[in-house]
Amino acid sequence: MPSLKGLQLRAELFFQIRRFFRNQGFLEVDTPVRIPAPIPEAHIDAVPSHGWFLQTSPESCMKRLLSQGYENIFQICKVFRQEEYGARHLPEFTMLEWYRARADYSHLMEDCENLLDFCIGNLWGKKPFVYQGESPDLSRPWPRVTVSEAFLKHAGISVEDALATDRFDEIMAFNVEPALGANPVFLMDYPMEKAALARPKPGNPKVAERFELYIGGMELANAFSELTDPEIQRERFDQEEKERLQAGKAPYPPPVRFLQALETMPPSAGIALGMDRLAMLFADTTDIAKVNAFTPDEL
Repeated sequence: MPSLKGLQLRAELFFQIRRFFRNQGFLEVDTPVRIPAPIPEAHIDAVPSHGWFLQTSPESCMKRLLSQGYENIFQICKVFRQEEYGARHLPEFTMLEWYRARADYSHLMEDCENLLDFCIGNLWGKKPFVYQGESPDLSRPWPRVTVSEAFLKHAGISVEDALATDRFDEIMAFNVEPALGANPVFLMDYPMEKAALARPKPGNPKVAERFELYIGGMELANAFSELTDPEIQRERFDQEEKERLQAGKAPYPPPVRFLQALETMPPSAGIALGMDRLAMLFADTTDIAKVNAFTPDEL
């Protein structure tokens, strides 16, 4: 069951996040939760809903808004993923997504620093910020570590060898993430094989302009400089769908309107941040149930 402190902090956090984005001139949008065609991702499964699907992310609809001329937009919404349940996961959870037109992933790193600074200042005041007995060093700029550097330092293996032996996800989960520590860190420049929706990094096409933000040992956010080439995106979706079918999963309808929207989408950057995990950080808990009114077991 949730604690009163957890729900109070969650409510205040939502309020402050809306204040932050409105102060930055962002438009808050509200897109449908039930969609006809989810973005195909090999390791994320959408929940069927009467022939359509519950969204795993508002990404496709929000990018369509960018393609229609909307500039900076954000949304706090419910998203759904099958078979995700644990101390840090729920099959229904709350996500914050925001997009910047004519920006790249470096702008989103600055957004993350500014957002956390704003929320901590308004919720924590001048008290030291503490999570699980540690005070993360929030001095800016936060460290930026490439995935390649992290694999070599914490696992003694190159990213290329990890991919070749199909151990990338295992090494990330058991060697790299536990070694990142309490302080905030941007883990950046993922191999292209692990970034189906991101654009290649100029000068190094083997890696993508993607980062994940970690604080207190938790992954909080996943961000990209967005891929806007519809043909390349279609090829990547075909590969993801192929992997899904090989794993025995049901096929998805092709996201035709999303691919069409990429033809007019400006260079952009987008990020998804887990609101439940952020609330866990502020409530100083390792249990996602403490910051949610109900979990599936309680319904």
